Amino acid sequence: MNPYQVFKYVPLSVLQMLARFVAWIMMLLPDLSIVRTIKINMTLVAPDLSGHQQQTLIKDIVRNQCLSSVESIKSWAMAPKWSIAQIRDIHNQDILLEGLASPNGMLAIVPHLGTWEMMNAWLNQFGAPTIMYKPVKGELTNNFVLQGRSRLNATLVPTDGSGVKAIFKTLKQGGFSIVLPDHVPDPSGGEVVPFFGVETLTSTLASKLASKTKCALVGVSCIRRIDGRGFDIYCYKLDDPDLYDRNASISTYALNQAMEMMIKENCSHYMWGYRRFKQIPILGNPYNAPESALTDFVRATHTSRSDAYSPMDNDASNSEQNK
Repeated sequence: MNPYQVFKYVPLSVLQMLARFVAWIMMLLPDLSIVRTIKINMTLVAPDLSGHQQQTLIKDIVRNQCLSSVESIKSWAMAPKWSIAQIRDIHNQDILLEGLASPNGMLAIVPHLGTWEMMNAWLNQFGAPTIMYKPVKGELTNNFVLQGRSRLNATLVPTDGSGVKAIFKTLKQGGFSIVLPDHVPDPSGGEVVPFFGVETLTSTLASKLASKTKCALVGVSCIRRIDGRGFDIYCYKLDDPDLYDRNASISTYALNQAMEMMIKENCSHYMWGYRRFKQIPILGNPYNAPESALTDFVRATHTSRSDAYSPMDNDASNSEQNK
């Protein structure tokens, strides 16, 4: 038996308690890679935060990322109906149903926001989506994740040209797919456009699929409830005409704007531990840059930005701050 199957027998509440404890330990280790990455990301996207505000937000992000990790593992260990049972309220489900009814198919835009693996099981109730799957490191881990996702109705395709063709075919037939468009792509598959005001390499996959098929675009996220009793699904209608522009720079910029809108509602639930900005013109990789170079870059770019983001202005982003 795969050792990960033990998570099938551990209550979610216990796993969440352990996740909060791990997050507390992590905050005692400021040089830990993930904590340092989150701090650098906050410095880039929200340079106006005070030291205290930044530390508070980092604490929330670390905790939410630890919680999402154990919740995803639990979701993979259980049958899909278990994950579906954790969903409480659906916000704007009519937007999703309208998208699914599109004759041009639907592309669900799912940033790394909240517990998307739980949402994946819920979304698979509505059909048999075609989804890209990239094997994770470690045979035991990959087998566990693959087994969990194989229980769904989805058709898993590789993250290469053949996978893109499979998604394109699905959309042309009026089906739907799920894309996480905030991965850092290879330079050949990306455009440098702003994300939270930072010029960075951005995937063009979703934008190209949209421009070629004219499919409906619906943003979807799965956020842990403030009361701790399950999760809520949020659906967003993404209908900016620029999302369908054949100019990749225009469409990817519009897509980043759409994802920003989704993320800002629950900023601390976004996976800021991911090195999203490792391809920045001029600066290069900020995660390897000297602190002085990062400071100079932020100071130079911040003075030219009038829309610097302050996640502390959004009450929803601090939903678990006092837990």
